[in-house]
Amino acid sequence: MASAHLPPATPASPEKPAPTEVSLFPDNASFLAQLAVALPGRVSTDPQSLEAHSADRSGQRAPGLPLALVKALRVEDVQVACRLATAHRIPLVTRGAGTGLAGGTIAGEGELVLDVSGMDRVLEVSTANRLAVVEPGVINATLNALLAPQGLWWAPDPASKAISTVGGNIAMNAGGLLCAKYGVTRESVLALKVVLADGRLISVGHRTVKGVTGYDLTALMIGSEGTLGIIVEATLKLLPAITGETPTLGAAFASIEAAAAAATAVIEAGLVPAALELMDRPSLDALTAYTGQDPAHGAQAYLLAQTDGQQGQAELDAVAAVLRAGGGECTLAANAAEAEALFAQRRLLFPALEAAGRLLVEDVAVPRDRMADAFAAIRELEAEFGVSIPTAAHAGDGNLHPTFVVQGEEIPEVIWEVAGRLFALGLEMGGTLSGEHGIGLLKRRWLRDELGDTQMELQRSVKAVFDPLGILNPGKVFAN
Repeated sequence: MASAHLPPATPASPEKPAPTEVSLFPDNASFLAQLAVALPGRVSTDPQSLEAHSADRSGQRAPGLPLALVKALRVEDVQVACRLATAHRIPLVTRGAGTGLAGGTIAGEGELVLDVSGMDRVLEVSTANRLAVVEPGVINATLNALLAPQGLWWAPDPASKAISTVGGNIAMNAGGLLCAKYGVTRESVLALKVVLADGRLISVGHRTVKGVTGYDLTALMIGSEGTLGIIVEATLKLLPAITGETPTLGAAFASIEAAAAAATAVIEAGLVPAALELMDRPSLDALTAYTGQDPAHGAQAYLLAQTDGQQGQAELDAVAAVLRAGGGECTLAANAAEAEALFAQRRLLFPALEAAGRLLVEDVAVPRDRMADAFAAIRELEAEFGVSIPTAAHAGDGNLHPTFVVQGEEIPEVIWEVAGRLFALGLEMGGTLSGEHGIGLLKRRWLRDELGDTQMELQRSVKAVFDPLGILNPGKVFAN
């Protein structure tokens, strides 16, 4: 995607430092030369590297190549890149592992890619304060492997945890399989260090458990998708590591609506499973073709439930009673290995779907008591448009993943039409366009439908305060 048109510079107010002087005649050659001098060995214009950064896991790809790639290894590298990008009005796209599903880290023609995946140090672990201070490139699963011997754990658990970075988790406010009990990423972040578009470094948040000074800029940065600043350090809230058994069951249902209603009943009964995952028949068909195993044994829907903690077994027994009352046929995992195998299958769902074609993975979230209605609406859209929409859900928090499998590079317009109808139905149910993937490129055309005109303009105004030249991740989140 070509870079968005950048708005004219605005004069700085006398209350804050003036921004770096902006060149009146942008010159890419001059910019690259200055960048190479300032960051020796960190800058690449290799076409193969640039092409790899023109796409992400969403399947979207920019038509042109980025201008250059900076491999940042320290905060100062990020600051230098931002100062020069501001001085030359060069659009800048921050990149971690590139595992996003909304097209939020795709870099196009004329844009600078700032890759922070090499900033991967764990700077501090404090058992007394139950916190860790890390750089943005630390891999989610790697962090927890390091914390485990100290009896600590960082709760965010996205499906991509083996390859996704902490910085990316924060920038997208990632979710995952354990959100019903442990929440999304924002519940596990205490403080951040952020480089602004002009290269200034700010610290937001607190190391303390409490802290209410000023506006909560930490919360503002979480989920901002690289449009307000670049996260260069994060202070993370840790929990005691989960020990002991994690009782697990699978429940087969005669219909997806019955399974969704039963999942809602679990929450309504006051139970808080660590995970409550739901797959419909089209999803199970793809999984069966990929793995040779059908966990539902031909049933129309399959619900996975897992509990933890000292009362884990008693809680799972109560979950099972609710599911049976809702028509589920429950099978308890005999041991930890069997439980892990069940969840390993769930994590293979998207690779299984991807084996059949290119994916467009959506993530509508609805109030938990509307999940059955949402699945019924998806079935109606399938019948109306003649398309299959395999759908899994983080049923404990009402987050559905309707998925379209298409052939070829382009998403057919009919698929976008179905997606638009799906988003409208989700909003009518009191839901949201995105539970955990973000807006990026893929959903920006529908953002105003959810926010409305007033809030849309307020959000644009917030971005303009942090990024007055509009160089940070231009074209993402807000449609031009």
